Amino acid sequence: MSIGCIIQARMGSVRLPGKVLMMLDEKNPSLYYVITQLQNCKSFNKIIVATTDLKDDDKIEEFANSLKIECFRGSSKDVLDRYYQAATKFSLSTIVRITADNPLIDPTLVDDLIGRFNSGNFDYVSNAHIRSFPFGTETEAFSFGALENAWKNAKTDYEREHLTP
Repeated sequence: MSIGCIIQARMGSVRLPGKVLMMLDEKNPSLYYVITQLQNCKSFNKIIVATTDLKDDDKIEEFANSLKIECFRGSSKDVLDRYYQAATKFSLSTIVRITADNPLIDPTLVDDLIGRFNSGNFDYVSNAHIRSFPFGTETEAFSFGALENAWKNAKTDYEREHLTP
């Protein structure tokens, strides 16, 4: 088992559909910057884009593949299951959760958070549970055991859709 980063991405945003592949400059979309920022992290070596099995998200898989990034396809409504299945497939013992609409994610903050996670006997560490950094830098790390526990015990649609409540 290993530490891996799963980037949550979908085209079906209610507020701004397609935002993860919207161009932020003349050359690259938001997801490109999320991925390239995370490639600067030193605390993990596996990046996975987890998207839905909906046709609209074929574009996300194609984009991830063009960058030689693994893509996992799963439920559009059950994000918890999507993460659990991705973590299982890639044998992750620790999961770093990043959303694809945060192109300014800071690799130093991510590495620091993973360092904190690894420094104790933690199941979950976040810099957003109590807001301690600017919006767009949210990072969560959790053990596979905690993810599996949530996956087995989550009952409500809210718990299945929002992953870490």
